Amino acid sequence: MSRLTIFDCDGTLVDSGATIYAALSETFRQLGLDVPPPRVARRVIGLSLIEAMAGLLPDATATEHAELAEEYKRCFMGLRVAGQVEEPLFDGVLELLDALEHDGWVLAVATGKSDRGLKHCLDQHGLHARFVSLQTADRHPSKPHPSMVLQAIADAGAAPETTIVLGDTSFDMAMAAAAGAMPIGAGWGYHDVEELIEAGAIAVADQPLDVLDLIGEHAHG
Repeated sequence: MSRLTIFDCDGTLVDSGATIYAALSETFRQLGLDVPPPRVARRVIGLSLIEAMAGLLPDATATEHAELAEEYKRCFMGLRVAGQVEEPLFDGVLELLDALEHDGWVLAVATGKSDRGLKHCLDQHGLHARFVSLQTADRHPSKPHPSMVLQAIADAGAAPETTIVLGDTSFDMAMAAAAGAMPIGAGWGYHDVEELIEAGAIAVADQPLDVLDLIGEHAHG
């Protein structure tokens, strides 16, 4: 039975918050809407686009949420074409991936990004081949639905009890718990530690390499 670690992307593998906010701000400006402040925008990072827009504008219609999502895609692509997309790896992430693989863990990603967006991000850092399963918003309900985790478990030949989900949002933690996997919070990301614990995290790592100690304390097998 494989031991599997599933990573969120934005806020866990890469620090994409500034680029996401730039695209979001341009989206709202293009549609004549007040731009939400950064602290509000951070609350929805990790959700699929339509759900994120619904979180920011709960009184808008489903049609308007879909329009916002499409405009966001156009704005984000404009940033990419202009060479203004910045998604640096967090310090320590590469070392964490190396250590997990050395210890026999299989790696996967579950993200609110699209297939295309995730591929761009991973290819930029030469990481694509390191993950046996890549689950995105294109093929699943939004987090915290457990669908992405369950599919990654199936792809990896793992089981919920041998699977860790590492993510920086309450959505990640609730998704892991719903799938029967072990939720570990990435405290360097976009949600507060208290929120991660309330959503089901069994522990929260301050830095990527701290995850190794938490696995030693809490992981099965």
